Amino acid sequence: MELLFLGTGSGVPSKERNVAALALQMLEERQSTWLFDCGESTQHQILKTNIRPRRIEKIFISHLHGDHIYGLPGLLSSRSFQAGETPCTVYGPKGLREYIETALRVSGTRLTYSLAVKEISEGIIYEDDSIHVTAVPIEHGLESFGYIIEEKEQQGKLLADKLRADGINPGPVYQKIKENETTQLDDGTIIYRKDYIGQPKSGRKIAIMGDTRYKESLRHFINGADILVHEATFAGNDEHLAHDYYHSTTRQAATLAKLSNVKQLILTHISSRYQGAESNILLDEAREIFPDTVIARDFYSHPVPANK
Repeated sequence: MELLFLGTGSGVPSKERNVAALALQMLEERQSTWLFDCGESTQHQILKTNIRPRRIEKIFISHLHGDHIYGLPGLLSSRSFQAGETPCTVYGPKGLREYIETALRVSGTRLTYSLAVKEISEGIIYEDDSIHVTAVPIEHGLESFGYIIEEKEQQGKLLADKLRADGINPGPVYQKIKENETTQLDDGTIIYRKDYIGQPKSGRKIAIMGDTRYKESLRHFINGADILVHEATFAGNDEHLAHDYYHSTTRQAATLAKLSNVKQLILTHISSRYQGAESNILLDEAREIFPDTVIARDFYSHPVPANK
């Protein structure tokens, strides 16, 4: 599992940063990619990575400002020309369906795959056997959501040493024991899985907040996350601007990370007023409050290792 930042700027593209887009690569876990926001030129950014548009299974839109959605119609259209045949689902606030359908209709675009658009509200919006996604309302002047991605508890490790000690030699039977509650051996002995499986492993938790004012109440949703991705449009001394424009500062993002007991904080959505080395000032401000902070740049890759 890996986070790949495709666009880390705010408002409009700049020479250093494109507008918002973030990929969650889950190639080992589910052979797919999830995309969070899709600003203008996202598909151009993708061309510089190993992402395959046909593997984009889900797209989560935080809100309907242009710097988060203007790249969406083009990406959906291009997916048809890049061997995209598997279904794709787009999630986001009310109005997203009208935007997508209008753009595709007016441009005469016909997709080669099944596209579902789900307009969401607060709560769990997707769940399967291994993972679930929760939409959390954030504050940005129009309907906006952050997303909490949580893996479910995973089965513990097979205790091979204990099996060998009990006279059960390695072979296909080990996989049977791991997959079934009970397994009958060739001599008729019944093996119970629970006796040969270690402690379950907790799943990973990633919190991806869209554009938002500082909201301390988000700590209850974010709490304990392995990674918090949070906007830091403004420096700490521009808190009044952040409030006026429904954004957050570096210090506010770091404060939320600290209150939420997260393991790591990644700052993104950086204003173009902070160019080059100036962005290091933002990082220093955040690290004064929450040391385990990094500031993302376009094409920054951040692994999300499995919990042990």
